[in-house]
Amino acid sequence: MPCEQTIQGKIIYGPEAEVIEGYVVIDDGIIKEVHEKKNYSANIIAPCFVNAHTHIGDSVCKDPVLGIKEGHYIRRDLSQLVQPPHGLKHRILKQTPHRKMVDAMSSSLRDMNNTGTCAFADFREGGAKGVLALKEALGYSDIEARIFGRPVNYGGKHDISTELEELLENTDGLGMSGANDIDMDILETVRHEALKKGKTFAIHAGESRRDDIDKALSLDPDILIHMTQASQNDLREVANRDIPVVICPRSNFITDVGMAPVREMLETGVKVAVGTDNVMLNSVNMFAEMELLSKVFGIDDRQVFMMCTLMGATILGLGTTGSIQEGNLAKIMIINGKSNNLTGIKDPISGIVRRGRPDDILSVIL
Repeated sequence: MPCEQTIQGKIIYGPEAEVIEGYVVIDDGIIKEVHEKKNYSANIIAPCFVNAHTHIGDSVCKDPVLGIKEGHYIRRDLSQLVQPPHGLKHRILKQTPHRKMVDAMSSSLRDMNNTGTCAFADFREGGAKGVLALKEALGYSDIEARIFGRPVNYGGKHDISTELEELLENTDGLGMSGANDIDMDILETVRHEALKKGKTFAIHAGESRRDDIDKALSLDPDILIHMTQASQNDLREVANRDIPVVICPRSNFITDVGMAPVREMLETGVKVAVGTDNVMLNSVNMFAEMELLSKVFGIDDRQVFMMCTLMGATILGLGTTGSIQEGNLAKIMIINGKSNNLTGIKDPISGIVRRGRPDDILSVIL
C-alpha cells in the first residue's frame, strides 16, 4: 500500500543548504519530489542531524565529578575522566551489568530521536560484548549507527588477533583512543586488520596534547577525532591527505583541553564534522553544538549547519542522508518557525543554528 506524504514550508534544500519555499513529497521513506512554490506555512523543513562522534555507553553515568576540587573551583583532568584503561568512565563501564547498559543506551537513542538526530557514530568500548550491547539497544530504534569497536585485550599482537577478527565481523570499523594510550605495535596491528577487512580505522588525536598527532598520522587513519592541539602544519598535512576530522566543541570545553582550531581547519580545506562525544559529559543535543560553533567560534551559520548534517553523513559514508534532495532517504525534522523561541527570525538557517532548541521540533521523520 503506497505511503505518500507531502510537507510544505521553508525547505533547507540540497547539498548547499539553499532555503526555498515549497513542498517535499515523501514516498515509502524516500524523498520523491521537492517543488518550489509559494506557501504560507511557518514550518521549517530541515535534514536531521548526523552526530559524528559519541560514546553512548557513558549513558550509565550522566553526573560524574568532573575533577579535583580546589577551593571554589574544580580542576578538570581529562585522563582521570576518560583515559583508558583506568579513567572514571572505564571503571564505571566495567562494573555496569549488561541490561543496565542496554537500557541506558536506549534512553540516549530516544533522546537523539527527540532532538533531531537520524544517525551517529559510536566509539564502542568493551570489545565484542560492548558492541553487542549497542546493537541490542539499536534494535529498539530507527536511528542509523556506524559502530567503531575497540579491543579490550592489549597483551600483545597474538593476544588481540582473535578479538579483532570478531570485532571487525560485527562493526563498521575500529575506533581507538589516542596513540599515547596504547603501544604503537598494537595500533599498527589494529590498523592493518581494519585495512585488510576494508573497514574504517578512526583514532583520537591531539585532544589534550599535540605529541600524539604524528603517531596517529603515521597510521594513515580514515577519520581523526578532536585535533584540538593541531598546528597549522598538522592541518595542512591532514588536508593534503584528505583525512576528515570530527570535532567535539562542548566536550573539549568541559574537559578544559582547549578549543579546536575550527576556522583554520576550514580555511585549510579540512573536511569537518561534529560530534557530542561522551554522554557522561554532554547530552546528545546537536543544537547546543551549533550554537557554540556559531557564537563562540564565529563560524558562518550555513557552514555550521552543514558540518552537523551533510558533512557528518559524508564522512561516515551515509550517502543518502544529510540533505533534502530527490532520491535521498527522508530523514527530516519539521521545525516550528512560529514557536515562542523562533518567531521573528528572518533567516531559517541562522535561526536554527544560533537559537534552535529541541522543543522547537514539531516532528521527526526517520
